[in-house]
Amino acid sequence: MTNSSGTGTRRRGARGIVRLLVAAVVLPLALVFTGLGAGTASADPYTRFAEDWVPAPGGVGQIKVRTWFANNGSNKAVYLLDGLRATDDVSGWEHETNAAWLAEHGINVVMPVGGKSSFYADWYAPSNFNGQPYTYKWESFLTQNLPDHLTRYGISRSNNAVVGLSMGGNAALILAAYHRDQFAFAGSMSGYLNLSAPGMREAIRLAMLDSGGYNADAMWGPPWDSAWLRHDPFVAAPKLSGLPMWISAASGLPGQHDRPNSAIGVFNTTNAMGLEALALAQNRAFQVRLATLGIDSAHFSFPSTGTHQWGYWQDELWAMLPMMKASIGA
Repeated sequence: MTNSSGTGTRRRGARGIVRLLVAAVVLPLALVFTGLGAGTASADPYTRFAEDWVPAPGGVGQIKVRTWFANNGSNKAVYLLDGLRATDDVSGWEHETNAAWLAEHGINVVMPVGGKSSFYADWYAPSNFNGQPYTYKWESFLTQNLPDHLTRYGISRSNNAVVGLSMGGNAALILAAYHRDQFAFAGSMSGYLNLSAPGMREAIRLAMLDSGGYNADAMWGPPWDSAWLRHDPFVAAPKLSGLPMWISAASGLPGQHDRPNSAIGVFNTTNAMGLEALALAQNRAFQVRLATLGIDSAHFSFPSTGTHQWGYWQDELWAMLPMMKASIGA
């Protein structure tokens, strides 16, 4: 017994040293990630963090949601939506960016996990190509189940922000268009915003097959089904009138975040160049569409360099933060 007590004391001492070392490393990183100047202190947002399994419709049972709470007790949130290849462990926003640190700037950061190839939509049926055992009902989840759950943390149901990239950029605008009471700001980065353009529906079908073997017919039916129009930001644009929006897409030319150092790296960069060039064309068309409708509440960001990858989306997320906060009152 006396030996075990001594061992426990040594372990507690070792843990104390480890905590000091972690603090010495984490605090400087916090200052770097949040862009704070000298003499400004910041807590690690992971000290104000929750991971929950939230009940969801469609037979899926529950969906994992990871939330970082605002440092000032704000009741406003940003919902961050993932891309086509979303994984089931954590969001790509957490995998690839420092988005959680937005919580240090007075906004709750909500990251739903999963939704590969879903377009965050309510589907007609399970995908039969890959044996999906449940029906995606993401729009219902994000606009009913999730805000219901977040109220337990004091997060408001209304006047929040929704931001996404690529597939999630499309979904962010659609969710905001049809749920204006819930979302007072929408951000789309490298989103495909004109699904009715020639070849786009076929391209989406191929992309969904490549990303998990999903069948687009189970999502919105055949190409002539009205659901495709309902989820097309170009068509839904009149519903976005007066909504503050941040719409961005880069040129597709490699920039500061492109550093391929292998054959696969060169392949991935080349692919990202093509995807971003297509996104830019779609975003330019969307800009003209809003102008034609007399909608002037969107800020458009078209950097001269940048490909379809996370470094550029992180940059845009931080660039939109002041507009986002002002729009939702955070």
